[in-house]
Order: sequence, then C-alpha cells, then structure tokens
Amino acid sequence: MADTAQATTVPGWVLKFMDAIDTLEFGGGFAPLTEDTDMFFGAAHIHGVEAIKEFFVKIDAPLNITHEVVEFWTAGDGVRLLRGEATMAKKSQPDQVVRAPFMHIFYLDQEEPVRIRTLRITAGPLETDAVM
Repeated sequence: MADTAQATTVPGWVLKFMDAIDTLEFGGGFAPLTEDTDMFFGAAHIHGVEAIKEFFVKIDAPLNITHEVVEFWTAGDGVRLLRGEATMAKKSQPDQVVRAPFMHIFYLDQEEPVRIRTLRITAGPLETDAVM
C-alpha cells in the first residue's frame, strides 16, 4: 500500500519556526533543530543549528520579510510538507515588495518533542534583483 500525504492543521512548532525566521529571534522556534540537523536551501547545504541560524541571519537580516504558511501535509516516516509564500523587501527599499512561493520538506527524527533531521527548502521563482 502506498503512503500518501494528508492535509492537516499547521502545528505550533511550524508557526514558531516561521516566526523565528521572520524575526531572527530563534529561541523556541528553533528548538526542533539540533547540531545534527542538515538544511538544504537551494544548492546550499548547512549543517547544525548554529550554522543554520547564521545562514538565516545572512540572507534575511537585510530584508523585511514575512512567511505565510498556505498548506501543510503530513506523510509517513516523519515527512512533513509545507507550502507557503514569502513577502519581502530590502530594508533600504521597503516600498519595492516581492512575493515568492516556497516549499519546506521536514524529515523528522522524532515527533515528541519534534526533532528535525533534515530540512529541504526551495524558494522562487522570484525577481532576485529586487531583493538582493
């Protein structure tokens, strides 16, 4: 029998994670990440919670950005799928707003408390010149 994904309510840990990325105040939002977590963002591979924090600071600090979760699914073997949309603008050009779709695929090591083994993120397409 094939495993299928099921749409579900967005769990609190996901909303906290998104808020941590938006505010760059990592606290509880990054609690599911560990020193063994691998994150793939496009072609970048980042290992460990501290390096992942540094990566988000590097790419998001110059921006006013919010991430909206549009859909969330659960699948077998601890796989969680998220589709969303980011609204962003350079802090130096706040009136030039860009919206970009994104997908997060979470591979969980454990459910309670949630621990993320691997996170894969794709973003875009977007007009990169408008935000970089």
